[in-house]
Amino acid sequence: MEFVRNAWYVAGWSKEIDAELRRFTILDEHIVMFRKSDGSVVALEDRCPHRLLPLSKGKRIGDTVQCGYHGLTFDCSGKCVRVPGQSNLPASAYVEAFPIVEKNDIVWIWMGDKDKANADDVFDMPEFYDPSWHAHQGEALHLKSNYLNVAENLVDPAHVSFVHPTTLGSAASENVPVHVVTEGKAIVAWRWIRDAEPVGFFKKFGGFSGNVDRWHYYYLYTPCTAVIDFGSAPVEDQIAEDERDKGVRIFALHFMTPVTRNYTIDRWMHLRNRAVGDEEASAAMDAMFRIAFNEDKEILEAVQAEEERPLKRRPIRIAIDKGPMVYRKRITELLEKERTHDIASDPTPAFIYHD
Repeated sequence: MEFVRNAWYVAGWSKEIDAELRRFTILDEHIVMFRKSDGSVVALEDRCPHRLLPLSKGKRIGDTVQCGYHGLTFDCSGKCVRVPGQSNLPASAYVEAFPIVEKNDIVWIWMGDKDKANADDVFDMPEFYDPSWHAHQGEALHLKSNYLNVAENLVDPAHVSFVHPTTLGSAASENVPVHVVTEGKAIVAWRWIRDAEPVGFFKKFGGFSGNVDRWHYYYLYTPCTAVIDFGSAPVEDQIAEDERDKGVRIFALHFMTPVTRNYTIDRWMHLRNRAVGDEEASAAMDAMFRIAFNEDKEILEAVQAEEERPLKRRPIRIAIDKGPMVYRKRITELLEKERTHDIASDPTPAFIYHD
């Protein structure tokens, strides 16, 4: 499988990376990461160019990494700065270094063309900096599933009624139409369920007893970031679609890291506009999310297992597949763009375009 490389991926939560040499696998590549003496994160190819021993099995010497086999030593740019027993340092003695951005206690890595890495493109939300919102990191969900299926699940409000009937959904939403917009930066799918019993999540966290108006907005950013805006408000409040902050509103954030063709890590967290600073509430929500996301895990891993078996006929697509189909198309377009080197971006006067 090919992966989109010119994109920022989450390498890990900030707390996952310390001064120790630690191996991470991203897009089927092994990477060694550690924090330098100034606290910044370094990411290097985890394979010595000499005998291919992983550098993660070597040791730190200041802010350099020494291979544990023959002592070749590399600086944070990947350049070899020492070969024991010889004074010359061949140009071919290097390891690849990857651009890193650390923001909101999340470490992002760029796996593609370094000239295209722009820190301003790293995912962000204003709620991270708003004191009326609480940010809480959850866990890392390990899925034996292709990342495309994981991402599609996160732009699909329709599955909630059936996969999460006691936590995030209920039968009340089964036939409620899903709206989809595919023209912006994110693919967006959403629906409102008006005057319905609150779902299990909001019975426990929102404290609702009577009927509510509730919503799900799914935003999928290519290739691997999803934001689910969901919440509830009392029916009598009659909130409009642009007044969701008046209700109990939560953003569930999913950062998918493709590890291999059939293995994905989904690091999840949330932002909420209630119980700000209340860590007991955070723990209670983690417990509910854990149940819901394990329900997704069971479904996605079963789908992956069937995809790896021979097919008798082509799978069908139904009305709710609009968002996932556009997502697949965007991935295909990005992959095709990366397969070639465009040297015609500034046409010479010999070619005049009229479109």
